[in-house]
Amino acid sequence: MPRYYFDLRDDTGVALDEEGLELASWRAVQAEAAKSVADMARDAILSAPAAGGRQTMAIDVRDARGPVMQVKFSFAIETFRTPAASRDH
Repeated sequence: MPRYYFDLRDDTGVALDEEGLELASWRAVQAEAAKSVADMARDAILSAPAAGGRQTMAIDVRDARGPVMQVKFSFAIETFRTPAASRDH
């Protein structure tokens, strides 16, 4: 079974996947890449400042022969007003 590596890329750099995963199908590779980018996006949005600006992140998927896929995600946080609960504290 082929081994695929899921390198995490964001505005700060790249974190290389040294272990990888053995996956049996292209669909499984795509599903793992989607899960990884979704996890990255959730963490980035939760840790971003209220006026966080635009951020882009990606999962670079590779196998023993090199790159096979890249899944990208971009988001921007636009704050229109501070929520009432935040102003009270």
